Amino acid sequence: MSRVREEVRDRWRRFEAVWRRSMQLRVVVSTLALSLAVVIVLGMVLQWQITSQLLNSKEEAALTQVDTSLPILERELTAVDPNSDSVSEQLKAALNRLTTSSSGQSTTETVAGAFTPVLVDGLAPVDRSEQPVAGPVNDVPDDLRLFAERGQLATKIKTVARDSGPVTMLIVGTPVGSATRSLQLYMMVPLTAEQETLRVVQQTLLVSGVVLLVLLGLITNLVTRQIVRPVRQAAQIAEQLAEGDLDKRMRVIGEDDVARLAESFNEMADSLKQQITQLEEFGLLQRRFTSDVSHELRTPLTTVRMAADVLHASREQFPPGLSRSTELLVDELDRFELLLGDLLEISRLDAGVADLSAEQVDLVELAERSAEALRPIADDGGVELRVIVPSGGDGELSIVADARRLERIMRNLVANAIDHAEGGPVEIRFGSNEKAVAVTVRDYGVGLRSGEAELVFTRFWRADPSRNRRTGGTGLGLSISLEDARLHGGDLDAWGEPGEGSCFRVTLPRRPGAEFDSSPLPLPGTRRIAAPEALLAASVERPQDAEAGDGEIHDRGPARLSEDTWEDE
Repeated sequence: MSRVREEVRDRWRRFEAVWRRSMQLRVVVSTLALSLAVVIVLGMVLQWQITSQLLNSKEEAALTQVDTSLPILERELTAVDPNSDSVSEQLKAALNRLTTSSSGQSTTETVAGAFTPVLVDGLAPVDRSEQPVAGPVNDVPDDLRLFAERGQLATKIKTVARDSGPVTMLIVGTPVGSATRSLQLYMMVPLTAEQETLRVVQQTLLVSGVVLLVLLGLITNLVTRQIVRPVRQAAQIAEQLAEGDLDKRMRVIGEDDVARLAESFNEMADSLKQQITQLEEFGLLQRRFTSDVSHELRTPLTTVRMAADVLHASREQFPPGLSRSTELLVDELDRFELLLGDLLEISRLDAGVADLSAEQVDLVELAERSAEALRPIADDGGVELRVIVPSGGDGELSIVADARRLERIMRNLVANAIDHAEGGPVEIRFGSNEKAVAVTVRDYGVGLRSGEAELVFTRFWRADPSRNRRTGGTGLGLSISLEDARLHGGDLDAWGEPGEGSCFRVTLPRRPGAEFDSSPLPLPGTRRIAAPEALLAASVERPQDAEAGDGEIHDRGPARLSEDTWEDE
């Protein structure tokens, strides 16, 4: 039973999906439903009218037959002896003479068709079982007999039992005028022919209704298809345009509303193609300009670098002001070289010529190396770097990737966290599953405002341009990191709240280009990663760096903790 219910649910869900997607199906089904209601109502009205006309005609024929039979019966009943004991035999004889003509032809098939007469003596005792009768008086309803005994003409329809089966009868009851006795005549007219006529009419209405519904369905489907087909064609072509095939157009047939829709759609597609082509050409020119400028600047930059190095090496011989200018010149040249390198990398990524040098990489070791390289900047800002490794996770955090690009991602994320940590700690966490690995870099600094998590990867975008940067970034680091992650088949996400810091998560497949379902680590927006206030100022001891003596702990590198140790603290 459960399997049957599940199958019924699946079929219902599939029908709901088709119902929601197909306007043609909804129109056809709605039209058929309304048409079915109209056909049912119309059929009931026609059947009622035909039945009423048949019964009225039959009743009129039966009353005419009664009017014809009463004079004959009254003539025959004048010879009935009221004091005779054989009144029933005399009544039967009168009925025989009523139903048989002088020529021997049957008169029971006259105006009303075949009928069965019943004659009842009205002056007999009150007990009806002792009344002299002629004919099947038990088939006559008692209420109809009451009307006839009171001298009233009445009719009623009743189903009586016969040897061939039940037969529906129209029974007419009327008093018979006689000088000697008070009699009642009941004429039972079968409605078999009328029932057969009604059955034929019902079958005809049913077949006609089914044929009409089928024709309406076909006509509605044809008409709706003529309207829906251009809409479906427009939707299909729109999907192809969205996929990049800008040469697809709708067929224009005729001059009606659908043709004007196709013309407008094609004009829109032409306009979109022209604008997209212009944007592509502009983007290509922009990328080429950036690449050309970056390459052209390398030669003069090399010359300036050589001259600056000579000046820097001789700065002790210069006056103090000139010596300081020499140091600033070298620092700015370093930043200029970083900017040129990032611009060239962006150009290669935009041109789609960037490639991967895949090798086996230990993610923990790479993160520690990146953190160690940025340790002087972190110490200068009072920022503590914490590398939190899950228990037994070293082997599970080894993947195939481009070590250079992966280290660049880690450096950019850690440097960005140091810039925004505001003196708080920076945590580097790891996670893994069968298909992917993930690293989160979390700081507890200024955080991100609403909507800024989608903007942090925009080139040259800064959340607060007035803030002083510690790492001297170029504004392209996060954008390049996102492209590097995507080049591996992974992704880079960001989260942040004002006053609670920010968190960046890079998720990479175990092999470049492999698919994965979800990230092994949640962002704080999904599951909170919070640090106690006591940990913001705490120092973490590395066993090889702890020095005994006065009880002070000297931290000379980024802390590496296990998840268990971090939770215990």
